[in-house]
Amino acid sequence: MSRTDGRTVRVAAGQGFWGDWLEAPVRQVRGGPIDYLMMDYLAEVTMSIMQKQKSRDPNAGYARDFVPLMERILPDLVARGVRVTSNAGGVNPRGCAEAVLAVAERLGLPRRVKVGLVSGDDILERLDDLIARGHTLADMETGRPLSDIRDKVLSANAYLGMAPIVEALRGGADVVVTGRVTDTGLTLGPIFHEFGWSPDDWDKVAAGTVAGHIIECGAQASGGNLLKGWRGVKGLADPGFPIVEASRDGSFVVTKHAGTGGVVSVASVTEQLVYEMGDPRSYITPDGVADFTTIQLRQAGRDRVRVSGIHGGPRTPLLKVSIAYFWGYKAVGTLVYAWPEAYDKARAADRVLRQRLVDLGLAYDQILTEFVGADATHGRLSGAPSPDLPEVQLRVGVRARERGPVERFTREIAPLVLTGPPSVTGFAGGRPAVEEVVAYWPALIDRREIEPHVRVDILEA
Repeated sequence: MSRTDGRTVRVAAGQGFWGDWLEAPVRQVRGGPIDYLMMDYLAEVTMSIMQKQKSRDPNAGYARDFVPLMERILPDLVARGVRVTSNAGGVNPRGCAEAVLAVAERLGLPRRVKVGLVSGDDILERLDDLIARGHTLADMETGRPLSDIRDKVLSANAYLGMAPIVEALRGGADVVVTGRVTDTGLTLGPIFHEFGWSPDDWDKVAAGTVAGHIIECGAQASGGNLLKGWRGVKGLADPGFPIVEASRDGSFVVTKHAGTGGVVSVASVTEQLVYEMGDPRSYITPDGVADFTTIQLRQAGRDRVRVSGIHGGPRTPLLKVSIAYFWGYKAVGTLVYAWPEAYDKARAADRVLRQRLVDLGLAYDQILTEFVGADATHGRLSGAPSPDLPEVQLRVGVRARERGPVERFTREIAPLVLTGPPSVTGFAGGRPAVEEVVAYWPALIDRREIEPHVRVDILEA
């Protein structure tokens, strides 16, 4: 059942990643009229983090921020008729959905809030069977079969598209909780549901995909990460997150609530469009392929950019699978060297540290040194650093398959404070922490192997 006027569907971005500004969803819902609140939490490394959490606690594995946010705004959502789509479910979408239902019960809203659960993306438990049946799940970059690192795999999730979201909305869900659904699908699904478009109308698929891509990173499209003219962006203490106003013909306007900070301009939208774009003629999603070279942008008023002319092509027979696996260990330590000759001192300290590690017979797969304030951001492109820098941070990271060498490194950087070179400041927090390294393994799978599951209003198994 549609809840819009039939002419425009307003989808507002509420979160661009796990850890985004917690006030954004509240302001989006209370700051003006919207139809849907889209909340994107997942990245490749996020899935592995959530899987590790779930391995320690079977009730964990989803974006915990999502549940208290729902508790804050659920009464507003009900009162205003706003529906939510979110991939906050991570590797435990059922646990997340049940937590939202529990919130609705505490607020006295259980009969007025239906929660949709989308699962089927998690194939971790199916890997051995898939490999045995000839699915190599080869690394898209190296071509190596997954069997090479099967015993180290932490998580494996296929990217789902909009279809299960549309199904959940048609089933009456007010809040749709998913696992690894694409960022763009969270916006594309509501638009398709409202307008009743055919999933084979490739230009419409491409248009909704572009709309989702523009707002998937939150305020990055509304001035929060603007490079061109950033000094002119005002009010970032209260940034307006982007809103898509989609029309039935496939065109849409990107805007934000009046009175909020930031800016929506052709420049801000363009910079987001090229983010993680790849081949501009072939932006591939589970739902279809968008041709970014056909996008037309026009400033249509203050903080309003009209997007039109988008063309697309058919979906591919394959789905991408995001696999994370345990690689080894790492640690990063820092020291700050003060003027005079800060840069020279930092370089000398790096040489001393490396020599001590060699003398101890320690071997690493990689040692990376950065001089923050001199070359950490642009490296050699920045040219020769000024000899008069007031301070330089020495940042050294090591990585190894075994924990031992990394552990010893954490004990060798602190002694530089008193053993030279001189003028160390800003050293605090004790030894660097040893962390596990989670590596990324992108693969492809026949989409016929992946079957999404949709349930609405789940409470019991």
